[in-house]
Amino acid sequence: MKNLRLSIVALSMAALIFPSCVAKKKYLAAQSANADLTRRNEMLNKDLANAQDSLQRLGNNNDILRDVYNVTNSELSNSKEQIKSQQQRLKQLEDLIMAQQRNTEALRKKIADALVNFKANELTVTIKNGKVYVSMQESLLFPSGSAVVNKGGKDALAKVAGVLNTNPDINVEVEGHTDNKPIKTKLYPDNWALSTARAVAITHVLTDDYSVSPVKIKASGRSEYEPVATNATEEGRALNRRTEIILEPKLDALMDLIHGMPNTASN
Repeated sequence: MKNLRLSIVALSMAALIFPSCVAKKKYLAAQSANADLTRRNEMLNKDLANAQDSLQRLGNNNDILRDVYNVTNSELSNSKEQIKSQQQRLKQLEDLIMAQQRNTEALRKKIADALVNFKANELTVTIKNGKVYVSMQESLLFPSGSAVVNKGGKDALAKVAGVLNTNPDINVEVEGHTDNKPIKTKLYPDNWALSTARAVAITHVLTDDYSVSPVKIKASGRSEYEPVATNATEEGRALNRRTEIILEPKLDALMDLIHGMPNTASN
C-alpha cells in the first residue's frame, strides 16, 4: 500500500515536471527564432537604408548628369551660333579682299593706260603686296645728283595726277631711292638727303602743280637700302636710282571688319 502511494506521488510530480520542460524548450526555441527574426530585420533595415542611400546618390548623379547635359547643349548651341557668325564674317572678309584686288587691278590699268606713251626703260607699273607701284627712273625725272624735276618727269607726273584726282580714295606714298655710290654736295651731304629731297620734290609737283590733295600723300627717302638690282654694274645702279609712287586703294571697310572680328586664338 505504501509502495502504491509512492508511485502515485512520483507520477504526479513527473506530470508536473514534464510539461514544464516542454514549455521551456518551446520558449527557448521561440526566443531563438525571435532573435533570428530580429537579426534578419536589422539586416533588412540596413539593406533598405543602403538601397535608399544608393537611390539618393543615383538621383543626385542624375541631377548632375542633367545639369551637365543642359550646359553642354547650351554651349553647343552657342558654338554653332559663333561658328555661323564667324563664317559670315569670313565671307564678308573674303568679299572685301576680292573687291580690293579688283580695285587694285583697275587702278593699275588706269595708271598704265595713262602712261602708255612713256618708254619701258623710263618707268614701270606693277602690283606688289596689294599696291600699285609706279617706278620712275632717274633719267626720266631728274638730272644726275639733282632733285629738280625736269619737263619729261612733270609730264609723267601730270598723267599720274590725273588718275589720282579722279579717284580720291587712294593713299599715295612717294619713295626716293639711290644707288650705293656716295654723294656729298652742299645741298645733299649723303644719299639719304638726296633720296628724301627727290621724294619731296615729286610730292610738291603733284600737290602744287597738279592739285593732288596733300592730305593723302606722304614722302620718304630710302637712300641705297632697298635696291632692285645689283650695284655692281652701271645698268643695275641705273635701275636702283628711281622714285616710286606707291598707290593703294583705301582699306577702311576691310580694316573695320578685321578689327571687329573676335580673337579666336584666345577663346
